[in-house]
Amino acid sequence: MIDNGSMPTVALGGDVMLGRGVDQILPHPGDPALRERFVDDARIYVQLAENTNGSFTRPVDFREPWGDALPFLAGADVRSINLETAITAGGTFAPAKGIHYRMNPRNVPVLTAIAPVVCALANNHVLDFGVAGLTDTLDTLDVAGVQHAGAGVDLEGARSPGTADLGDGRRAVIVSVAAGSSGVPQYWAAQRDRPGLWRIGDEPSLAAADEVAELVAACTRARDVAIVSIHWGPNWGYRVTSSERRFAHRLIDAGVDVVQGHSAHHPRPIEFYRGKPILYGCGDVVDDYEGIGGYERYRTELRLLFLVTVDSEVEVRMIPLRTRRMRLEMAGRDETRWLCETMAAISRGFDTKVAARRDELPVVYRFAHRR
Repeated sequence: MIDNGSMPTVALGGDVMLGRGVDQILPHPGDPALRERFVDDARIYVQLAENTNGSFTRPVDFREPWGDALPFLAGADVRSINLETAITAGGTFAPAKGIHYRMNPRNVPVLTAIAPVVCALANNHVLDFGVAGLTDTLDTLDVAGVQHAGAGVDLEGARSPGTADLGDGRRAVIVSVAAGSSGVPQYWAAQRDRPGLWRIGDEPSLAAADEVAELVAACTRARDVAIVSIHWGPNWGYRVTSSERRFAHRLIDAGVDVVQGHSAHHPRPIEFYRGKPILYGCGDVVDDYEGIGGYERYRTELRLLFLVTVDSEVEVRMIPLRTRRMRLEMAGRDETRWLCETMAAISRGFDTKVAARRDELPVVYRFAHRR
């Protein structure tokens, strides 16, 4: 366990995809039917995982997918994740989409197991089962007491932030937005009289950053920690576009404390701008990709959980993890070294240094800047 004293700590994760194979191993698996090009039954993804790393007993406990990450999640004051799954037993498959994610609402304890958690919903899967599926998702999260942001029954609801208490009168205020570059269709955008998500355009722009920053300023009070969670960019690749960088810088210039990016299935570079962290891509946290080949150079079985402390000193720690039998485990020594070297290499162009600490077990990496 990592002790940060009285400094508030936020655990930041990327994409959490609880549909398909993950839903099938939980206590209440939903309809496994899929409409993918090569797979028509979600249970096939469980078989792929077992073919890769061995069989396991099902169903699993609601805490099991988080595995070895649980102590680190528990040590944070709040957890912010990108929930890329509709929580519904019904709805209609969204047209012109190759992949659909749906979790049975009775499996929502997989999220309350890590409460307090704020789920960012502005992404390219929250409407996989249409407006009915989105409405079910919002209702299920509300009944379970899970905070969310980024999608709603109208634009006002989609723009409403998720909040969590950090103690001593401070809050984490989390706003969720998505760019079309991540695959979000334009017609998914919420309107004043239409459900949907907060879509900021095909690419992040300075005008969109100003709009987001204005809302953040209106929702925060002194000493709050303001986080903008943004779904942007393609599934693969380390490149950060100039529009992404300008957008992130503009947010921090306006007072945002942390920019939490996601969409790629692997981590992307980290930058400190004016002493504040920009995580351009947090990568996947929980999914059913185990056993799927094609992008081996990205080592997608390896994951990172980011612990960010925000006080007079800002610090980012990365917890190295891997997925095995659809459960998060601590990464091994060689895997940890690969993650460290990769993050150092891709972040070097942003003047970010990545260093491994050898006086703590497990190994964590730190970036520390004065506010």
